Amino acid sequence: MTQYEWKADLATGDDVVDGQHQQLIKFANQFLEAARHGQGKDILKKSFELLERYTHEHFREEERLLRKIASRRLDDQRVQHAEMRHELKAIRSLWISNFGFVNEVPRALEAWLETRLLPHIFEHDRRAFKDCRAPRLPKTDWGKAGPKVDHAVWNGRQANQQSEAVMAVEQSGKLYIGASSKAEYIQLPFANRHGLITGATGTGKTVSLQVLAEGFSNAGVPVFCADVKGDLAGLAAAGEPKDFLVKRAEIIGFSDEYRHESFPVVFWDLFGKDGHPIRTTISEMGPLLLSRLLDLNDTQEGVLNIAFRLADDDGLLLLDLKDLRALLAHAAERAGELSARYGNVSKASVGAVQRALLVLEEQGGDRFFGEPALHISEMMRTTRDGRGVINILAASALMQSPRLYATFLLWLLSELFEELPEIGDPEKPRLVFFFDEAHLLFDNAPKALVEKIKQIVRLIRSKGVGVYFVTQNPIDLPDDVLAQLGNRVQHALRAYTPREMKAVKAAAEAFRPNPDFAVFEAITQLEVGEALVSTLEGKGAPSMVQRTLIRPPSSRIGTLSDEERRRIIAASPVGMIYDNVIDRESAYEILAANVVEKITPAPAEPAAGERSGGIGGLIGDLLGTNRSRGKRLTTTQHVARSVTRTVTTRVVGGLAAEVGKSVGGSLGGSIGRALVRGVLGGILRR
Repeated sequence: MTQYEWKADLATGDDVVDGQHQQLIKFANQFLEAARHGQGKDILKKSFELLERYTHEHFREEERLLRKIASRRLDDQRVQHAEMRHELKAIRSLWISNFGFVNEVPRALEAWLETRLLPHIFEHDRRAFKDCRAPRLPKTDWGKAGPKVDHAVWNGRQANQQSEAVMAVEQSGKLYIGASSKAEYIQLPFANRHGLITGATGTGKTVSLQVLAEGFSNAGVPVFCADVKGDLAGLAAAGEPKDFLVKRAEIIGFSDEYRHESFPVVFWDLFGKDGHPIRTTISEMGPLLLSRLLDLNDTQEGVLNIAFRLADDDGLLLLDLKDLRALLAHAAERAGELSARYGNVSKASVGAVQRALLVLEEQGGDRFFGEPALHISEMMRTTRDGRGVINILAASALMQSPRLYATFLLWLLSELFEELPEIGDPEKPRLVFFFDEAHLLFDNAPKALVEKIKQIVRLIRSKGVGVYFVTQNPIDLPDDVLAQLGNRVQHALRAYTPREMKAVKAAAEAFRPNPDFAVFEAITQLEVGEALVSTLEGKGAPSMVQRTLIRPPSSRIGTLSDEERRRIIAASPVGMIYDNVIDRESAYEILAANVVEKITPAPAEPAAGERSGGIGGLIGDLLGTNRSRGKRLTTTQHVARSVTRTVTTRVVGGLAAEVGKSVGGSLGGSIGRALVRGVLGGILRR
């Protein structure tokens, strides 16, 4: 285990805060030392609780001091502190969930210290106390005792850091895009006013997205983007000195500042194959988005809303698909009673929803629902050198289910909107969200959903989030949404049909005209890597459109090898939290237990030969094995049989182990498994 030490370059200039930071590092070292020496779980637990409690107290005291000096960064610090509290809680859940406290928690805590606490002190705390301390100490390597860790995978930068002096093209508070007759920028204070990247296939949209993601990361702004074709994965690797890129840098006067570097990247994947799995719960998704995902009609959506209301009223947790399926079966069983309370519950509508859930499950959508659920703070990380982490969703397989893709991104946007506090107009965005293939969001979307999207786009900027839509054609988006997009990069469009001509005209009319050229003609004549650019400037007014050559990216143009991707995923700080599934008690288990409790043996003795008495008759009633031939199982019996199969699998293992202890060796285990299979296996095969 690594031991961390306090160094002068972590000092904020406030003695109270610096003393508390030193105490935090001391408590962390005590816990890691106890883990290294293999001390017991109780000692480790007490040590971790002391660290967690002191962290909460320190955050409160630090916020009190910031209020006292009227720091303008107080709101940002509150958000950062809330995120880190949640992360510590998630680390603690590793031992609650029996993932292995002795091994997993220390590794997760090390990652948290390395990528969150120490970078937070170095970057955010020092800046927050800038008004009440001496000038910032020169940036040096904050250290830890022992061998130096190689951060090339995660932090991206090499040991020879570039000079922080202001350069001729790259300027503080601005994101350099490229050059027309002058340098073109996105002003960071206006970057949360949203944006649009459009153009035909092969005109350079992906490279423009890559350039913007690099710029936001260097400015300390976390980024989320979907990698539809696999090209954006190259952000995690340094670029190569190719002739056409070097030439472009020379043309736009960018040669002196152009450098090849990798960027801090976290890979995500709804299916858990090419990145860390992303999950949410059924409850968090909600009936509106779930109805969109399942393509339900109004009647079926009504039944789904009733099911959610029933879950709320009865205190049932809806975490994954099996919870929802069990709840719907329960609702169908009580259709008459529920219809009187909530409105009509048709068994046919319930069946239609169940079929839609089955289709979703066959498409792999069941992996999206469950725990641990993603917390939005994971998307808003910065590294120890102050750069924003770029979160890349591996979406090449997900695009085979476009409705799931669009619903997931809309859910993520909704979570940001609902959970983030208002911060007005910050110096730079808190997060930038790139929505590739944006037309999928609006294709066949019901009016209520489109209105929700419009509302989110209109209001989320006050939460410090910038949304950038990426699509081929600007007419793919509703006019009310287009009106909210202040920063625009328009690549070439082709106009061979009346509809395409209409699209070019709409794109041209959206820009502030430039008297030097005809915008309509320019859009059809742009070369690859060239774009029309207009951004917000001054007091938020759009700049005059300029024909711009986009700057070359610093990272790799193209994808990563499987080995490179695996290496980056292994070095990520979130794997300890999200790579393992948690399946706690929820609606499925509670409803199944209620079914078992309600089944009682019949008072009358069965006729000879019809069924066995005692426990056999009880099991027969419960599972429907003593029914007449040709008689259908009830919904209750279907649920009970399903639960029993699950329980049988678990009991077999436990009973086999107990028998094995008594008899000894593999022989005992075999006897145990055969015994349970003999009792329950035959029942479930009937």
